[in-house]
Parts: sequence; C-alpha cells; structure tokens
Amino acid sequence: MQQNQAAAEVMVYREKAYKCGIDLTLAVVGGKWKASILWHLALETMRFSDLQRQFSDTTRKMLTQQLRELEADGLVHREVYPQVPPKVEYSLTKKGTTIIPILNQMCEWARGYLQDHDGINATHDYGSIPGGVRTF
Repeated sequence: MQQNQAAAEVMVYREKAYKCGIDLTLAVVGGKWKASILWHLALETMRFSDLQRQFSDTTRKMLTQQLRELEADGLVHREVYPQVPPKVEYSLTKKGTTIIPILNQMCEWARGYLQDHDGINATHDYGSIPGGVRTF
C-alpha cells in the first residue's frame, strides 16, 4: 500500500478514528504489558498464575485488565476449566499469532538500536517462538 493511500484511509476502533495503521496497532497492542504478554503466549499456553510470576512488576488488577482487553480484541483466548480450584489458561488466537512476526521485528530492531547507540552486546537468545526466532 502506498503512503498516500494509507493516509487517506480512516479506521475506527473503540469509537475512535485512526488515520494511520501504526496508531491503530499501538492502540490494540500498545501499553506497558500487552506486547510482552503476547510474546510469552506465543511460546506456550499459560495459566494466570504463570503470567503473574512472569510479570511480577505489575499488579493482579493490571494484568487482568490487559488480558481482558487482548481477549476482547480477539488476540488472546481465555479457557476456563470447571474445577475447584478454578483453572484458567490463556493462549493466542489465530488472529493473535499474526502479531508474532511484528514482535520478532521489534526485537531485532531493539538489538540493532542498542548495539548502534549504546555499544551493548544484546545477543542473548531467549529461544524461538512460532513464526520466527526469539532474539532479544
């Protein structure tokens, strides 16, 4: 798509108009935790308690809110198992998996940015995720 066509296109999300796909993408996956949540769910289905341990810097309320928004946007699936104590698992939906290549590109960009600007060797490999290599 040419830049002129993208600028002329108006997209509406949650009753707000966006003229740029980047702004709309950031409205869906932006925020402090959403991209990281998607990143971890790309590796495996996770229980809420596992996500809580992974994101120990956030509150239970904030994590729940972020997961609910991702679920409402169709990127995350929430599976509740009827047992005591309740078991809830989160996974990516088919639509959620489409963000993986973008997350991989963001990680590659971050690695290059750090190397270019800080001289930091950001080569730690955290494993791979479906659809790409997880390099951080």
